Amino acid sequence: MATSLTVAVIGAGLAGLTAARELQRESHQVVVFEKSHRLGGTWAYDPRVESDLLGVDPTRDIVHGSLYHSMRTNLPRELMSFTDFKFSEKVYQDPRKFPSHDEVLKFLEDFACSFELNKLIRFNTMVTKVEVLDSGITQFVVESNIYGVHSVEVFDAVVVCNGHNSEPQLATDIPGLETWPKKQMHSHNYRVPEPFLDQIVVIIGSGPSATDLSREIATVAKEVHMSSRSPLVNNRPKLVKADNLWQHSTINYISTDGTIIFQDGVYVEADVILHCTGYKYHVPFLKTNGMVNVQDKRIGPLYQHVFPPRLAPRLSFVGIPEKGFTFLTMELQSRWIAHVLSGKILLPSEDEMSSDVKHYYQEMKENGLLEYQTHSLAKKPQYLDWMYAQLGMVIEKQIKDIIEYFTHCYIMAGFDGYMDAFLQKYGI
Repeated sequence: MATSLTVAVIGAGLAGLTAARELQRESHQVVVFEKSHRLGGTWAYDPRVESDLLGVDPTRDIVHGSLYHSMRTNLPRELMSFTDFKFSEKVYQDPRKFPSHDEVLKFLEDFACSFELNKLIRFNTMVTKVEVLDSGITQFVVESNIYGVHSVEVFDAVVVCNGHNSEPQLATDIPGLETWPKKQMHSHNYRVPEPFLDQIVVIIGSGPSATDLSREIATVAKEVHMSSRSPLVNNRPKLVKADNLWQHSTINYISTDGTIIFQDGVYVEADVILHCTGYKYHVPFLKTNGMVNVQDKRIGPLYQHVFPPRLAPRLSFVGIPEKGFTFLTMELQSRWIAHVLSGKILLPSEDEMSSDVKHYYQEMKENGLLEYQTHSLAKKPQYLDWMYAQLGMVIEKQIKDIIEYFTHCYIMAGFDGYMDAFLQKYGI
């Protein structure tokens, strides 16, 4: 007989909605805590920006969302679908294969409505503490605030789904950066290009946000200079589609007069530095007495990026991996968690899970991967294969073919090149 537990889900974004749906299907009693007034998490566009544009002041009023107004998905609809609820079969206002964030939010709202998830969500409710209640790790205390009213509740399990695109990660190893006299900001607080009109902008980073924002800002700026540690930059110093956009190696140093000098010898007198340097994992409410550690870009130890061995299966995380097939990954993780909690799937022992994590860390080290790449699924489609096997599921052939092509393009050409190749084959 399956076990039914009371489960707290932290967050009503993509991860939280997916977790709630799967837990509900397994007859668990679910409460979803959402600090915003609406669902959608990072997919709910918020035009506000923070008073501290770098996001380092702990007393600032935090804006959760990091979407910019023009953002489109960099995965096609087929790879932003659930196995039984297809984005590719739905069009709301934007029919493109790579639609806008508004279209994704409508899809998530449709998903929540179709599976009656809204009744599980407590909006405007901030979780302030999640802590193990007993030495047997069978219950957790969850403390929360709604409109200033403090609440303390006990749950059998907690699933953390609070996202990882809200706490800015900054470039900090550039000599002279701290004394830079002009404007700095993180892409978390970028919404539209107009504030950069006629300015000289230096963008640190070479990922999806840096690529998108550099091209958009170049439409209004005087000059845009991208700085990247990628070894590929020497092969493409002048980026296509813009006469005022350049790619450089890393910044060597910033002089006392504010001049920025790149390692390739070029220097510019910029007006603003924009950090497109990603985000830290941030779980300030979680208290585990050191059983789970959060260090910038690594949460650990986590067995298969989901279960902390010492707290499994009662504590779990959905949506920690980066650079993977987000929707499908979160659905499979959520279903795995729900089935483990109901007793349909058994986890390995604590020692076996800990050993697996240690082996993974050692393998990373041997392959020259750094700690910040712990949860990156780039070029690792085998993670999905492993998840499917755990659940006894078989991936659809169409989805498998697209994933294989996507992965091939990414391996051969990196982020910049894969989009061009992918668009040529599958359209916009």
